Amino acid sequence: MTPSKVPAASKDGAADELDVVVESTEDVAVGVKALTLRPVTGASLPAWQPGAHIDVFLPSGAVRQYSLCGDRNDPDAWRIAVLREPTGKGRGGSEFIHTSLHAGTKIRVGAPRDNFALVESDRYLFIAGGIGITPLLPMIAQVQERGAEWRLVYGGRTSASMAFRDELGRYGDRVRFHPEDRDGLIDLAGVLARTPSDTAIYSCGPAALLEALEEHCRDRPAGALHTERFVPKADVRAAEDRAFEVVLAKQDRTITVPPGQTILHTLEANGVDVLSSCQQGMCGRCEQTVLEGTPDHRDEVLTPEERESNEYILICVSRCHGERLVLDL
Repeated sequence: MTPSKVPAASKDGAADELDVVVESTEDVAVGVKALTLRPVTGASLPAWQPGAHIDVFLPSGAVRQYSLCGDRNDPDAWRIAVLREPTGKGRGGSEFIHTSLHAGTKIRVGAPRDNFALVESDRYLFIAGGIGITPLLPMIAQVQERGAEWRLVYGGRTSASMAFRDELGRYGDRVRFHPEDRDGLIDLAGVLARTPSDTAIYSCGPAALLEALEEHCRDRPAGALHTERFVPKADVRAAEDRAFEVVLAKQDRTITVPPGQTILHTLEANGVDVLSSCQQGMCGRCEQTVLEGTPDHRDEVLTPEERESNEYILICVSRCHGERLVLDL
């Protein structure tokens, strides 16, 4: 089952952004703050499905993405959780949220987008690493409601650093907490050896965890493993980049994208306004429809089936196989 596509919004963002107010904050682990957000107006918040995330627009102009991890059936509140990155390691967004967002603070956010959709299955295995537990929480709640078979293996540096332990405790022995300082790294080979081949596997966490999991799942059926990353994989093809043309079909305009510059930045430099957010191929906000040409996909959003169809491209990172790409812009 392929996740449903979320149409790209118009540049004015009218339906893509909204104002919310921080109703409350809570420290849910060492270095992790959960925020409950409510609409500024009396209107209900847009509906969302497990795996969805929102953009948070910071006063600095930076945009950060956070998974929705509250009750998807509550139309009046969203919850996100933010890990405070160590000084010098992050980009400043988590520091601002931890120190400057308090109850009563108004912020602008993006409407939910889901690039990590939950597929139908009779059984699930969830593997979380640290703050990667956030998108899995509403998934677990939903499969529990369905009566599906599931279990969670949740790893973290220490017990104190693992968010939502109390909340997960109600599920009993379906959840295995795996603090590294006590148990070492998760034994992925052992976990997967006890997992039937028809299990849908969902994981979010550090790159090392996901890469190891991908290696262990190579012999599993295609589409069995679903992952979401904090940061994109390193682009080893950048040195081979060459120039190509992008045709904007609706504007009857052709623009050359040089080596070392993205389609997104090239369009912006030529006065073309398009929505974007993470600029790392992680969020899907800059997705555009391809009318002609073959994209060189370098994102972390599109499924293998979507890549093969070549109907969409994330213009913040992806390029072109060939000399010409026609976009529905």
